[in-house]
Amino acid sequence: MNLGDHVGDVPEQVLANRAMLQKTVGAQAVFLKQVHGVGVAPLSSSTPNGTAADACLTTERGLACTIMVADCLPVLLTNTDGTAIAAAHAGWRGLAGTESIGILEAVVNAFQASKKPLGPSIYGLAAPEIIAWLGPCIGPTAFEVGAEVKTAFEAGQTDAARFFAATGKGKFLADLAGLARARLKALGIAQIHGNNSTADWCTVANPSRFFSHRRDAGKHGNGFGTTGRMAACVWLA
Repeated sequence: MNLGDHVGDVPEQVLANRAMLQKTVGAQAVFLKQVHGVGVAPLSSSTPNGTAADACLTTERGLACTIMVADCLPVLLTNTDGTAIAAAHAGWRGLAGTESIGILEAVVNAFQASKKPLGPSIYGLAAPEIIAWLGPCIGPTAFEVGAEVKTAFEAGQTDAARFFAATGKGKFLADLAGLARARLKALGIAQIHGNNSTADWCTVANPSRFFSHRRDAGKHGNGFGTTGRMAACVWLA
């Protein structure tokens, strides 16, 4: 059930899987070109697949904000009135961002401040009105990173150090979901659900449930990473 068109899979099979997904959710899933940045794309029915961004948002019914992942963290957002939705791709680079602005800050800011094309219904949206759900990602017992990753987070997140456990030789185990929860709370969002950094949510540790680039990359030597991509979707019914 690979949904990624950039991992060396047979294109016709990917298209068939995407069609199956859209039939199941009953909405048009818009697949972004995710670049590990902080770009946010407003979605409409004419937004093409392959739009370069790492987050998207809409108030339009029949559209699914869609994030592909295979270790990075998907974050889905809505408001308490159920009139607006957003989704973000939070790999460590996008989550850390620069000068305290990462992908979560960017998408929440857009969710709060956008007028067009989203319309006035979410203009000035207050943080307590936002609900977040965190999907599966590489877990804190599997995500080994270098000191530069820890430094990148500490530069813009005062409590970042507590989400890193030293393993020796300058390496650390990082809690990606924990870092994201802390950043959402710092933005004033209290309603946070889903991934709580336990083993059940770890993509690496659950091969029968989740694709994992870190677990599977290079096993077959085709240069594409040899793993598929899952999707996390949110849509207005």
